Amino acid sequence: MVQQGQEIRTHFGVYGVLTKGQQLLCIKKNAGPYQNRFDLPGGGQQIGEGLVETIQREFREETGFSLKKIDDNRVYDVFVAEQGKTYMVHHIFAVYSVEISEGVTDIPLVVADGKNDSDGVQWVALDQLTSENSSPLVLRIVQEILGNEKSLQAPVYSNWQRLSSFNN
Repeated sequence: MVQQGQEIRTHFGVYGVLTKGQQLLCIKKNAGPYQNRFDLPGGGQQIGEGLVETIQREFREETGFSLKKIDDNRVYDVFVAEQGKTYMVHHIFAVYSVEISEGVTDIPLVVADGKNDSDGVQWVALDQLTSENSSPLVLRIVQEILGNEKSLQAPVYSNWQRLSSFNN
């Protein structure tokens, strides 16, 4: 539960969901509170950019793939209070189901916002994505795919730990 009077900062992002059987395409996050965890490809909008433009750019920057189909948009949210921080982040995320174009290119070293917070892309079995190795966004999508949670209430991660190394 969010504590009354606690400072809340809002972050909005746009993310892509791509599955193959019982696997989810994830990036290996290298920055921010989800550092060293599996995360969804995507991120924040640039000024004047629409949602579709954002997912196209972010997906290409973080995975090297271009998108050929974008559909089934939905919105979720989570609250994350990182250990050692005095505020909580309300992370609101628009999610699209996507399909990639054939062929893959390299992940760019320099991207539109000057940094790339992806250390690569990996197919991960849904049953291997846990709170110990995944972002809250990935956890929410796994719940959606498996049909394990019907609630639309935003989960609260009140003691989120930033990992110092990647464990998968």
